[in-house]
Amino acid sequence: MKLDGRRESSNVEDRRRLSGGATAGLGLGGILIVGLITLLMGGNVGDVISNVTSMSSGNIIEQPADQKEFTAEEQALAKFAGQILASTEDIWTAYFKENGLGTYKAPTMVLYTGTTSTACGTGNSAVGPFYCSADQKLYIDLSFFTSMKSQLGADGDFAYAYVIAHEVGHHVQNLLGTLGQAHQQMSRMSKTDSNRMSVRIELQADFIAGVWGYYEASNYKSLDDSDLLEAIKCAQVIGDDYLQKKGQGYVVEESFTHGTAAQRMKWLKKGLQTGDLSKGNTFELSDREL
Repeated sequence: MKLDGRRESSNVEDRRRLSGGATAGLGLGGILIVGLITLLMGGNVGDVISNVTSMSSGNIIEQPADQKEFTAEEQALAKFAGQILASTEDIWTAYFKENGLGTYKAPTMVLYTGTTSTACGTGNSAVGPFYCSADQKLYIDLSFFTSMKSQLGADGDFAYAYVIAHEVGHHVQNLLGTLGQAHQQMSRMSKTDSNRMSVRIELQADFIAGVWGYYEASNYKSLDDSDLLEAIKCAQVIGDDYLQKKGQGYVVEESFTHGTAAQRMKWLKKGLQTGDLSKGNTFELSDREL
């Protein structure tokens, strides 16, 4: 992915020098396992945080880290994340204006390590990157990208960019009112039906990430076929069925919250091919049609 000379977003809040201490008693690998199991069994972000906190002896009060020095790789990832966020700002600002969707208000991206406070509760690296609609911020522990590579075999600039664009996709959903409406409906549903609604939210965010990719490629000529394959591979290995088979050896379909590997690849590719938000209404389709 070609980003030479591209600007970095000013909407980045770097909290990496703050330490929440919630990883005490559980290594990063252990936290990721707890988070993965909780999410795969139908839990939400709050469930993950609760489970991780109960298994950890650390506190969740952010304190200054002891003169933490970042490696060149960590700094490169931070710069990359800022450039991708800037790209989403430029693309969605133009898209909203050109399609009569109002003014695009960019989210803030928070870089953190371990745990951090959010308007949605205590954020934890166990859940991976996430978006909080209450404060319109997306949160990411950059070590997630290393875990993607080592644990799932998903690697490459555009694979990482897709992860960020997916979370920005939730912000787009929030601005358009889709996310709030879906969450209201979920609050009145059974666990199984709520999970099915969650799948639709996540698949649409994949689609929106694809729409961003369409304009990133056409506006900046920054992508080639290998970049697209990276993102498709990433969408495959974070499908609920793939992760469940990898983690527990079998699939529990009613616990799916993000969609199958095939569904995630399908909706990402559809966004990449169409570049048209109106083509991504996952809420109108039956389970079979997804």
